Amino acid sequence: MLSFHYGNIWAVYRLPVWLSTALGGHGDNAMTVKPSRSNRKLIVLVGLMGSGKSSVGRRLAKRLGLPFTDADTEIVKAAGCSIEDIFELYGETAFRDGERRVIARLLGDGPQVLATGGGAFMDPETRASIGDHGVSVWLRADLEVLVKRIGRRSGRPLLKDGDPRDILKDMMETRDPVYAQADIAVDTGDEPPDVTVDQIVVALETHSGTAQGTENSEP
Repeated sequence: MLSFHYGNIWAVYRLPVWLSTALGGHGDNAMTVKPSRSNRKLIVLVGLMGSGKSSVGRRLAKRLGLPFTDADTEIVKAAGCSIEDIFELYGETAFRDGERRVIARLLGDGPQVLATGGGAFMDPETRASIGDHGVSVWLRADLEVLVKRIGRRSGRPLLKDGDPRDILKDMMETRDPVYAQADIAVDTGDEPPDVTVDQIVVALETHSGTAQGTENSEP
């Protein structure tokens, strides 16, 4: 109990530092593809919680020979406490502010596969920055798939106050139209993550060819 309170007190002093310094320094499947001029070596995975961004992202990075970064992990490192504690102590607005800053810094770190939190792409500034720096990939999953996956893990503050299925359904209705602005959309279900990786690799090749054709075309 004493350790828990000490950890929270430490977080109280660390979080303002995070908010002020996160911008600087160091830290059968369907798919659709949109043309873009983005750098395909910086791949940003977006989508709802439970869509598999971290598990697929690690495998995709290994396949492409790129570093893998989990934005939520970097936020926890910067804040010095868990995401659940950030929500409880400071609220979602403070978390989103810090998330925006951390992702902006990560996007400047060069080629990588970056997995973002479910709400990150909803922020217009973050969405525009992702579009400027890399290729966004929406991992699209059915509601029942998401419900099954999130049931295996705890620590999701947005699911604490209500039935997770109902909350996820509402999130899908609100967020899916925004996720649809991603450069690439790949459906993911109960298949192994490597199958989704295969789909993304093919989509990236198509995206790269389309972008090159767009750049070489006459005005």
